[in-house]
Amino acid sequence: MASLSATSLSFKAPSIQSTRISQVLRKPSSFQSISFGRFQSSKSLRLQISCAAKPETVQKVSDIVKEQLALSADTPLTAESKFSALGADSLDTVEIVMALEEKFNISVEETDAQNITTIQEAADLIEDLVQKKPAA
Repeated sequence: MASLSATSLSFKAPSIQSTRISQVLRKPSSFQSISFGRFQSSKSLRLQISCAAKPETVQKVSDIVKEQLALSADTPLTAESKFSALGADSLDTVEIVMALEEKFNISVEETDAQNITTIQEAADLIEDLVQKKPAA
């Protein structure tokens, strides 16, 4: 049994006892059950792992967040830092998204912007949008 705490995703792999998650992920596997809080499904599911944004992107997002929220340069930020925990309200979040759009020359849809709550989520979205952007 393994769990992914970031999204409260837990899964049970058939015939895998006490095995490290890295060993499980080396082989394609189907999982027999998955649970999200109180919702459980017993359908066969496949787990897809995606890589996090590049450290450089996370750092650029951190710098923009510090600037937009007028945080001191020595304020420690991590990829998991939540905008709300840093004192951002909804207007601050909109301003952060606008600054990210300008810095990375991207356009963030309103629905995507509303789902950004951490530095990591912003960095992941930026890399996704930059990758999908047509070459000029």
